[in-house]
Amino acid sequence: MKLTWTVFCGWLLLALAGCSTNDTPTTTDAPPAASKPAASTATGKPTILFFGNSLTAGLGVEPDEAFPALIGQKIDSAGLRYTVVNAGLSGETTAGGRSRVGWVLRKPVAVFVLELGGNDGLRGIPLTDTRRNLQAIIDTVRQLSPQAQIVLAGMQIPPNLGADYAAEFKQLYGELAQKNNLVLIPFLLEGVGGVAKLNQRDGIHPTPAGHRLVARTVWGILRPVLQQPQPAAGS
Repeated sequence: MKLTWTVFCGWLLLALAGCSTNDTPTTTDAPPAASKPAASTATGKPTILFFGNSLTAGLGVEPDEAFPALIGQKIDSAGLRYTVVNAGLSGETTAGGRSRVGWVLRKPVAVFVLELGGNDGLRGIPLTDTRRNLQAIIDTVRQLSPQAQIVLAGMQIPPNLGADYAAEFKQLYGELAQKNNLVLIPFLLEGVGGVAKLNQRDGIHPTPAGHRLVARTVWGILRPVLQQPQPAAGS
């Protein structure tokens, strides 16, 4: 999709406004199926953990309208056996995510969806810091939940801080994915960023309809991952 940068710039430059930090993780259970994966919860279901900022947290919409919850519904419809946990936190930066990822991963997960970096770009944080923090999060996941499949959600920013900065910001997601053998969502907000009718009045956060499109984008990447055979416990 070709982005309308005039609209998208306004959308992104306001993304820090209106963000709160009182979001708490939510859990959605999908019905059981036949396979038995390793990284399971107390209920015996493997966990998919969404780790991100206000986009993941679903700021401004009901919890069951945010895209992680919609993924839970798609899992239900597909007859897959997973528990979805939303660990999104509004206003989160990669540095903040790096500091809390160990706490979030007190229990192992089967799939870790990493959606961070947008707030770094808005603040003009040096990309070396953003890259270093994302790599540290990836390393922590690999250490604490070594069997987890990591899915990295790519983000883009407008060229307000320079075309080179914006281009490198976009590229770092693909480079991290390639370096660490991650599954990549090229652009989380494909078809949603900069589209007024798909965003709330602040022009920042997706409406329920916008979240449905985000969920469709994520599901297209995530479903093949969930359908892969899971490793046996202890392997």
